[in-house]
Amino acid sequence: MSSPLADRIRPEKIEDMVGQTHLLGEGKPLRNIIESGILPNMIFYGPSGTGKTTLARIIANTTNRKLHKLNGTSASISDIRDVVSEINTLEAPNGILLYLDEIQYFNKKQQQSLLEYIENGDITLIASTTENPYFYVYSAVLSRSTVFEFKSITPKEVEPAVERGFRLLAKELNESFTLDDGVIEDIAVASGGDVRKALNFVELSVLGAKTPAKGEKRHITLDSITEITQKNSFRYDRVGDEHYDILSAFQKSMRGSDPSAALHYLARLLEAGDLASATRRLMVCACEDVGLAYPQIIPIVKAAVDAAFMVGLPEARIPLADAVVLVCNSPKSNAAYMGYEMAAADIQKGDYGRIPRQLQNKHFDGEDNPNKGQFYLYPHDFENHWVKQQYLPDNLKDKKYYVFGDNKNEKAAEEYWKKIKGEK
Repeated sequence: MSSPLADRIRPEKIEDMVGQTHLLGEGKPLRNIIESGILPNMIFYGPSGTGKTTLARIIANTTNRKLHKLNGTSASISDIRDVVSEINTLEAPNGILLYLDEIQYFNKKQQQSLLEYIENGDITLIASTTENPYFYVYSAVLSRSTVFEFKSITPKEVEPAVERGFRLLAKELNESFTLDDGVIEDIAVASGGDVRKALNFVELSVLGAKTPAKGEKRHITLDSITEITQKNSFRYDRVGDEHYDILSAFQKSMRGSDPSAALHYLARLLEAGDLASATRRLMVCACEDVGLAYPQIIPIVKAAVDAAFMVGLPEARIPLADAVVLVCNSPKSNAAYMGYEMAAADIQKGDYGRIPRQLQNKHFDGEDNPNKGQFYLYPHDFENHWVKQQYLPDNLKDKKYYVFGDNKNEKAAEEYWKKIKGEK
């Protein structure tokens, strides 16, 4: 039992794999491609532990190709040359299948070194990545490959693999096991869609259980599963796609006024220790999505964020949970934010113009100016502290960037200014 259980139990046939039915079910595209024996270059994209490496091995065996496996974190161009040296030799009579794991760690030059061989068919490439290939894989390699997305495996799909793991360990140890009700289900849920992690939990639960007396069964308790999985089950990469997906879901849940979902994503961030990302998105959402509908929320959320950093984790979850629910339950307005975006768009395309003379800083008028003077009207000198005058440049003077939002605060402000400006 020197190798991990996940390697010892690795499926040898597509039928034995769990999950990925959208790719490998009967009649599905990838299944048909494999069974045809004519392989394109492929990129497998998806979370770890979802079967990418396993499927590459099965494809190599099914199509009778020599499999070479390289890892982008450690492989070099010389390793690729070593693989290429076997082309058209007795070692690889039916061609070479190169499985390049974590291709995102190959730089552009390393990826380019593959092009000649995958283009002329000397090598069939299967590259895998946990990151979005459209961001991390060189475009020339991407254009010569077909991308297949692997999805996280559901707990129900993981359960058969967990059961197989217990059966194999019982056989290897020449023992029998008794499992508390819920052990298999708990391991499947705790794995987070990662079969490799689930099988690691299975192995740990067996090795960590009390060695039985002769003639007795090894007992796997539900409590022992909880102890093993509670701090090992969460998958979180602070720089990968999943990190940004969680942040996106967090803000969109607050914007969508769903406190239960927002608290769920807050917990995923804080349980991973990512206090900085959680507080940043919280502040952004308070300003962008609640904004002028409830402007008092900005100092309130800022105070909650300050308190969170003052007390640190795990107590930081308390003020942040309050702030998240407050943001969710508050009325929403992005009127100010959208007004800024419209103004910025005009500036970026060069549509601005000269600042009106009455708004400029006071300075000397040259002799060539026939109409000397600034002509600024000081609003506080007029009734209700307002006077009509032009503030935007001449070419934009009729532009409206801000439109009052449809909420109590902004509607009240709109009514006030309509009255002051005589628009009612």
